[in-house]
Amino acid sequence: MNTVWNTPLTPLAFLRRSAEVYPDKTAIVYGERRHTYAEFAAEATRVAHALRGSGVAPGDRVAYLLPNVPEMLVAHFAVPLAGAVLVAINTRLSTEEVRYILDHSGAKVLVVDAALYPTVAPVADELKTVEEIVTVVDPAAPGDGIGSGVRYDDLLARGSDEPLPWSVDDEDGTIAINYTSGTTGRPKGVMYHHRGAYLNSFGEIVHSAHTPDSVYLWTLPMFHCNGWCTPWALTAIGGTHVCLREVRGDVIWQQITEHGVTHLNGAPTVVTTIMRAPEAVTLDYQLVITTAGAPPSPTTILQMEEMGFRIVHVYGLTETYGPYSVNQYQRAWDDLPAEERASLQARQGVGMLCADHLRVVDEDMADVPADGVTMGEIVMRGNNVMKGYYEDAAGTEKAFAGGWFHSGDLGVMHPDGYVELRDRAKDVVISGGENISTVEVEQAVVSHPAVLEAAVIGVPDEKFGERPKAFVVLADGKDATPDELIEHVKSRIARYKAPRDVEIVDELPKTSTGKVQKFELREKEWGGETHRIRG
Repeated sequence: MNTVWNTPLTPLAFLRRSAEVYPDKTAIVYGERRHTYAEFAAEATRVAHALRGSGVAPGDRVAYLLPNVPEMLVAHFAVPLAGAVLVAINTRLSTEEVRYILDHSGAKVLVVDAALYPTVAPVADELKTVEEIVTVVDPAAPGDGIGSGVRYDDLLARGSDEPLPWSVDDEDGTIAINYTSGTTGRPKGVMYHHRGAYLNSFGEIVHSAHTPDSVYLWTLPMFHCNGWCTPWALTAIGGTHVCLREVRGDVIWQQITEHGVTHLNGAPTVVTTIMRAPEAVTLDYQLVITTAGAPPSPTTILQMEEMGFRIVHVYGLTETYGPYSVNQYQRAWDDLPAEERASLQARQGVGMLCADHLRVVDEDMADVPADGVTMGEIVMRGNNVMKGYYEDAAGTEKAFAGGWFHSGDLGVMHPDGYVELRDRAKDVVISGGENISTVEVEQAVVSHPAVLEAAVIGVPDEKFGERPKAFVVLADGKDATPDELIEHVKSRIARYKAPRDVEIVDELPKTSTGKVQKFELREKEWGGETHRIRG
């Protein structure tokens, strides 16, 4: 039982504090819209009351299918303030994928962007637990007149300004469920608790060097690991959130110029988009980019530094609240040749301030030698590792075998204690920071009547780091073109997961037992270049 001097940790306390300390400061910027911290807290309170009035009880799940608009940011406080659990859904998923997540999570309410409502529409009347769908109409996007009869303004009208406590009784209570990209089949619901979200927020503040003067541009999706906990972190420090509906080079530079953006997060594809935009200029101040998804190349790090950016390289998974480790910069590296220094910065590094020690272990859970050569699996534990998988006790037990969370990533430990990833135990393709299951793509390809067999691997992509490519063996007497197969896959799963290239082959390389030897396909496609791995 908690006592007065042992207050349960929750990121809800962050908005309470900032609304008291910075009531008139601009908290949220979106187009012409401006919200102060007092207004931010007031809307979160009103939505929380409205959800309760809609029948949402403590522990119920409330799903949001929104881009990075202010309503999504408010949800990160309003939903837990109502005592509920936030389920932020990937906006790029297909109808069937969204349906699965809603049904599996048991969401009672769904808040959806009007422009995204067509994704939900085909199954709106078939959802098992959703009792109400609320539509958010954004004047900056198409969709007015689309969606359910209940609008976000209607939801707000049900609310109240009566104060609610910015606290929880149990810091181990679930604050959010984030669904993985289904790297081993069906997506898993990763449960975050209030304590982990609270502590990870401090890690983000420290390692990305946030201050009350931070102006953060929302290039990282809030649906991805709750935006690496940044909705809570930046609010805690009293910075300014600049919401961004879509990630485009011209829009990013316009926001940087107009608002004096000091920080942004994202996958390497975001970094590439910024660098190659025609609007790109050399900044007269330092802008911090925290990146993960694939290790930034030394060349990219140097190029960004020349443009006025500072790269903070982090590593983690959905199961670790996003970033778990950081490439902690050492002043001794200042004196090294630029290429050598950048190579050191491309490693995944050490556990964040709020995390436990990052380990690389063998099959017996013994630490591998710190020689930079011996490979093992990356394992983690502590406050910044998930509670477990929702409604999946067997999956949770397997993930925590030996008392540590198994990442499935292979790496080495260097003599200086920094970890560097070398390969993946799973065949996940990471394209633009999004995990794509090769098994899922293969199943979609094979579902075409002309296909006998298929193998999918990640191949190099200049913009996205890597992308899926399919190798296909056609059934006897059947015919299909690569374009036809690609379109078929897009009709079965999210379009971004579909291979851009399909190569028709006579046979796939296999072992004597019939297992496809994907490494042979990779050797051919990567041409000796080190296969990119998760960062």
